[in-house]
Order: sequence, then structure tokens, then C-alpha cells
Amino acid sequence: MQKAKAIMGLMACSALVAAPESALAADWGDHSGVTIEAKLIGGQQYEGLYGRIAEWEAATGATVKIISKKSHFEIDKEIKSDMAAGTTNWCVGSNHSSFAPQYEGLYADLNDLVPADVVAEFVQGNIGASTVGGELLMLPRAQFDVSVLYYLKSNYEDADKAAAFKTEYGYDLAVPETWAQMKDQSIFFADPPNFYGTQYAGKDEAIVGRFYEMVVAEGGNYLDENKKPIFNSDAGQRALQWFVDLYDAKAVPAGTTSYVWDDLGQGFASGTVALNLDWPGWAGFFNDPESSKAAGNVGVAVQPMGSVTRTGWSGHHGFSVTNDCANKEAAASLVMFLTSEESQLAESAGGSLPTRSAVWEANVAAAKAGDDPFRAEALEAFAEGAKYAFAVPPIPEWGESTNIVFPELQAAIVGDKSVKEALDDAAEAVDELMRESGYY
Repeated sequence: MQKAKAIMGLMACSALVAAPESALAADWGDHSGVTIEAKLIGGQQYEGLYGRIAEWEAATGATVKIISKKSHFEIDKEIKSDMAAGTTNWCVGSNHSSFAPQYEGLYADLNDLVPADVVAEFVQGNIGASTVGGELLMLPRAQFDVSVLYYLKSNYEDADKAAAFKTEYGYDLAVPETWAQMKDQSIFFADPPNFYGTQYAGKDEAIVGRFYEMVVAEGGNYLDENKKPIFNSDAGQRALQWFVDLYDAKAVPAGTTSYVWDDLGQGFASGTVALNLDWPGWAGFFNDPESSKAAGNVGVAVQPMGSVTRTGWSGHHGFSVTNDCANKEAAASLVMFLTSEESQLAESAGGSLPTRSAVWEANVAAAKAGDDPFRAEALEAFAEGAKYAFAVPPIPEWGESTNIVFPELQAAIVGDKSVKEALDDAAEAVDELMRESGYY
């Protein structure tokens, strides 16, 4: 919540902060002849930032060789394989606040490589979440994430649909405020295989994180204060049943259990999905006619309510420097460039939430100027959604626990197990993990 409070404080600012000339002409150092190997998260929403790497190369004389570009789940597996094999002499890696505690010993403390005045320019809640055991393991990029609800506006402008919906469900058709309303509307709008009411990521940490935030929204939690799993509760059963009911009703694509984030982004951009809970970084992509058939028809609203609160699973992306990198100074220069004010201004223009204070101020001022109504609508939803932000449990075992839990969630979704059976089995396995890890 510290992060959310910091963001809301920035939202009160109204002065447009332009990128200072000194930043535009920043000296990134002379690193002539150096080659920096990088392992980066892949995806359409990241390519604009990576396109700027050529500017850093021109300024420093160095070369960046991207040796891997995959989804964060695949990058995570590859990095852990490198750690096991001792092949971690590449230099820059994509990181995430949810994953960082797992990589013990891999990444350098950026407090030793990045000037303190640069660190001070970031929202300090994000810096806190980037720090593990007192070490700053990554610099945050303009990818502070809390999901919001994207929707096709035309569905709410159709009088016939509104009348039919009210006849069937007994209340007025409007952008859903609750998870129950979102389920009703997703089933109502669905016309498979041509059109779907919604979709969800169905594997890896993606589905476990979504399930986790829905459990919290229903008044439960993933672990208790002793790190014992408690998600096999009434709140957990209600949360998982939501996924099951949509799958049973064919309101989601049949392949949703294999989807991760890029699949969801491309799905909504195809114009064949009515409601999509997704990350801020997709906003510009969804409303760009060159990339999205939904462009011009996209609305953005705060994420739905559960029985107790709104969902708010949150985290942020960043870049790290390995301890085994032969040119840490050059690698740190690249990381500072990729998270600089200019980079964050460019990246956040597409919809992602910045992690630098001045960039928040600039975005708020631009929205208030009224020159981009869609951006203003999106930013308002992001700001409201950030009030409910909470992180995953900050333990090294989070990722391993999700590998245990997601197959059980899938089993319930496709009908191989009952909801209760799946959650009890998952909780039993996570309980064993926590005991082996020495928490109790």
C-alpha cells in the first residue's frame, strides 16, 4: 500500500514536467568495444523500449546482444537453469518484483553501481519492492502493474442487448462492478467460437496470481502469517468456481488453460473478446488501429470487486545486472538508460504505469490537458486501481508454489477434479514445501 499511496500523491500534481535537457543529453559513459549480453522479457508491448537500445549503443560505443527474448515465465526457467549450470556470465536480465527473491546470489547490488541521486528519482515504494535483503536488485522500468478492466464499448451501446440482458439477469447492463456481474455478462456476450465474453491466463504463475488476488478480494488469503497455505478456504472455493463456471459455459476460448499474457493481449486486440482484465501496458496497443481491431471501441474501468474488496495483484518489471558480468559498469549504464526518464516517458505513452516520480507528473498533466481522452480515461482507471495494489508473498518459494498450484487449478477448470479436491490437494503440497523450507 506504500506504493499506492506514493502514486496517489503524485496524481495530485498538475504541472507538466518536461524531460530536462541534461537528461536528454545524458552521458552514459564510454564503453567502446564492450558487448553486453542480455536476457529480456519478450512481447509486443516491450519492443518500443528495446528499439531505443540503438541510441545507447551509439552514445557509448558498446554493443548489446540480446541472447534470449521470451515470456517472463520462460525467462525465469532459463535463468534458473543457468544458475544451476553456473552459466550466468551474461550481463543484463529482465526481472520482476514477484520473481526477484528467488535469484539469490545472481544479481549485483545496484546501490554499488547506480548513483544515489538516480535511485532517488524513482517512486520509493517501487525501490523498496526492488530491494531484497537490503540489496537493490533491479531498477524499475515503466511497468508498474495492477490490472484494469478493458471492454468493448459497443456492447453497452446496444439497446437490444441491454433489454435482453435485463430480461435474463434482472438488472441493467452496465460495465461490471463485481466479479459476479463480469461472469454474468461474459456468459451473456459469448457466441463461441466466433466471440467470447472474456478470457484468462490459464497456466504458470499467471493463473495462480489471478486466483490469489481473487481469493483476497473474497476475504481470504494465499498464506497465513506463518506462511501456511490457507487458500483452500470458502473464499478460495468461490474464487476458483468463477474460472470453472466460465469455462463450463464456453464463455472463454477453449485454449484458455494454455494462455499467458501475450495470448490475452492478442485475443482482446482481435476484437473477439468482450471483457478483458489485463495490465496497463496493453492500453496503447489495444487502442492503436495498426495493432488492434478493437481500436476506437475500447473502454477502461477499474478492476471488479469481490465480496470484500477489489482485486489488486501488483508488481513491477525491472532490469538487473549479474554478479558474473565482466563489465558491470557498462551493464549498469544500459539499465539506467532503459529506466531513464526519457525511456519511461516513451514507454508510458503506450499505457504502462511509470515508476519515476517526474514521469507520473508529466502523464497526469497531459491527461488533464484533455488532448487524449482515451489516455485520460485509462489513467483514471489505473490510478483508482492502484489504491488496491498488493504484492505476492515476498518469499523465494512463491514461484515454486505456483508451479505446484497451477496444475491443480487447471484440473478443476477442465473438470478432472472438484474445486474443493483441487484446492485441498494444492494446499497439501504447498504445506509440504513450506515445511521443507523451514517456516514451521
